Amino acid sequence: MAECGASGSGSSGDSLDKSITLPPDEIFRNLENAKRFAIDIGGSLTKLAYYSTVQHKVARVRSFDHSGKDTEQDHEPPYEISVQEEVTARLHFVKFENTYIEACLDFIKDHLVNTETKVIQATGGGAYKFKDLIEEKLQLKVDKEDVMTCLIKGCNFVLKNIPHEAFVYQKDSDPEFRFQTNHPNIFPYLLVNIGSGVSIVKVETEDRFEWIGGSSIGGGTFWGLGALLTKTKKFDELLHLASRGQHANVDMLVQDVYGGAHQTLGLSGNLIASSFGKSATADREFSREDMAKSLLHMISNDIGQLACLYARLHCLDRVYFGGFFIRGHPVTMRTITYSINFFSKVTPPPLRCPRAAWLCRAVCRGQDPNQYSWGENYAGSSGLMSSSPELCPTQRARSGTFDLLEMDRLERPLVNLPLLLDPSSYVPDTVDLTDDALARKYWLTCFEEALDGVVKRAVASQPGSVDAAERAEKFRQKYWNKLQTLRHQPFAYGTLTVRSLLDTREHCLNEFNFPDPYSKVKQQDNGVALKCFQRVIRSLDALGWEERQLALVKGLLAGNVFDWGAKAVSESWPSTGSHGRAGKPRLAWCHPWPRSLRAWGLLPQVILACNSGPALNDVTYSESLIVAERIAAMDPVVHSALREERLLLMQTGSSSPCLDLSRLDKGLAVLVRERGADLVVIEGMGRAVHTNYHAALCCESLKLAVIKNSWLAERLGGRLFSVIFKYEVPAE
Repeated sequence: MAECGASGSGSSGDSLDKSITLPPDEIFRNLENAKRFAIDIGGSLTKLAYYSTVQHKVARVRSFDHSGKDTEQDHEPPYEISVQEEVTARLHFVKFENTYIEACLDFIKDHLVNTETKVIQATGGGAYKFKDLIEEKLQLKVDKEDVMTCLIKGCNFVLKNIPHEAFVYQKDSDPEFRFQTNHPNIFPYLLVNIGSGVSIVKVETEDRFEWIGGSSIGGGTFWGLGALLTKTKKFDELLHLASRGQHANVDMLVQDVYGGAHQTLGLSGNLIASSFGKSATADREFSREDMAKSLLHMISNDIGQLACLYARLHCLDRVYFGGFFIRGHPVTMRTITYSINFFSKVTPPPLRCPRAAWLCRAVCRGQDPNQYSWGENYAGSSGLMSSSPELCPTQRARSGTFDLLEMDRLERPLVNLPLLLDPSSYVPDTVDLTDDALARKYWLTCFEEALDGVVKRAVASQPGSVDAAERAEKFRQKYWNKLQTLRHQPFAYGTLTVRSLLDTREHCLNEFNFPDPYSKVKQQDNGVALKCFQRVIRSLDALGWEERQLALVKGLLAGNVFDWGAKAVSESWPSTGSHGRAGKPRLAWCHPWPRSLRAWGLLPQVILACNSGPALNDVTYSESLIVAERIAAMDPVVHSALREERLLLMQTGSSSPCLDLSRLDKGLAVLVRERGADLVVIEGMGRAVHTNYHAALCCESLKLAVIKNSWLAERLGGRLFSVIFKYEVPAE
């Protein structure tokens, strides 16, 4: 989030530079590769969205030709690694005050290079007011979009693609935001959009929605009457006044009428009986703060009751609020939350509507929203800010800020694992660090202390790059700043978890072109494992059946120890790989997953799923294909299993050490359903402990890992390097 200076716009990009703290190119990122634009201009805020292509580096692996060579004596690595350029799609959303619109348009105009269109989609009242200015500045024709269609389509899009986008606001909680896990089916829901007035829309499917009501008493009413009462013209200043006011000085309460609570009706004495009721009889002046607070309560209570009645009338139990009136202001969210809870009694608390909902349809025009999945890029998003000084001492004034959201298009659609017992109640993460202050403090410190090691690893992964150290230092600064933001605002990117901390780190590494810092380590370790393979298999074949099963399990767990993201491991084995300090192979334990192919190959049918993209030293799908090919050349059991498709290698759709079973590669999910999988094995501390430890499946499951963190081991009641071996059978 960029902080702005004094209000007032200029006529050039230079004026924009002077008016905001962050450089404009950090707000309007990748603008030179923008292809399509959309803009929503309301009475106070401008929301700009654009679709760009992003060129970034990816690590690719390719098999050498080993035909005619003796693998045991071959000193070449098992595959070669190359770093290539890849082009992907990204959505950018920037929200700012209308004060800056001219300066922002000037900056955009000066940096437009590769735009594919001569048209900009526009919606909102400002699409008419600023039409000439936009066309003059950008030399793009303004094509007006229906505001309600944009709103609904965009809301659906963001709810589907950002898992913790909707939240409940609870003033007295720490922190005050409670994020909701999205139901796999987001429909139906009630959307209450509060702008100048109030629009209430019933959304039933992707394409079917209906405006069912509204009110002329909304944000514009609060602003207009507030300006008359307080002589304050700025909306944010008016809300600031309301946050310091005491409405009971102006409002007539139940206790003012009855001398206390109304027992018959069950009304407490501090309920408002009449908004501004005391102003008619009191012979004194009222403070601006008290009048603003009374006005805010009056309008918010009215909106809350209206929403509750419509939700009841249409039998809807999900209510999303959004629009200019809310804007993340705690005082607004609290009054609406109180109102709807009071009038509904049983209806779940209201959810804050997603960010950037208005523009997704316009900027994604011509694309099937279900063809791809999208994910938030934490490296480029400003996150949700708190206005509570107690919770965020460094919080800047909201007036004059730029809110940023970026979403990257993923290669393939992501869907639920069909074997989840109840997808609607599935929560991937074991510990919510937003709630658990002690765990939050520990893990944030843990990631801070690990940062130097990650930087060194990133630089070492690109020995031929002249600017690797400089880029690594930029990565360090960016990730450090993210961690400090999360210390003050743990809710900034949704529910804070170990998974989100890991994902944010990966996003920041990719931001500075470190696509796979552990690629050389994995290449070396896989090479050692392949050289060990035949000797290890011979030793296993010599064992009796029961001993062999135990040896396989021990090997799998021992291999899980070699996690270069774990401090205890990197300090114990500081070499470049799991082959040991002196380079001597650990014959029985080096990377067991190649050996486990033999075990899986003996079973009737197995799907082995690996990460789609790199994360720490976890094997990726592309690496697994090459290693499996090499093993098949040495072992007839594996060769036969692969040829007969009894052993299938698939990708999970994840690029994280953790795993969200509600966002799996669609191809994997389809195959799981078609093959009738009846056992799920989840391996690794990230996938089986930080995530999915409590995941309930409708089939048998085995979750196994070695605990490589002493703090976590103690919390779980064990010791460092204790074993998790959790076999579960679904309840009848």
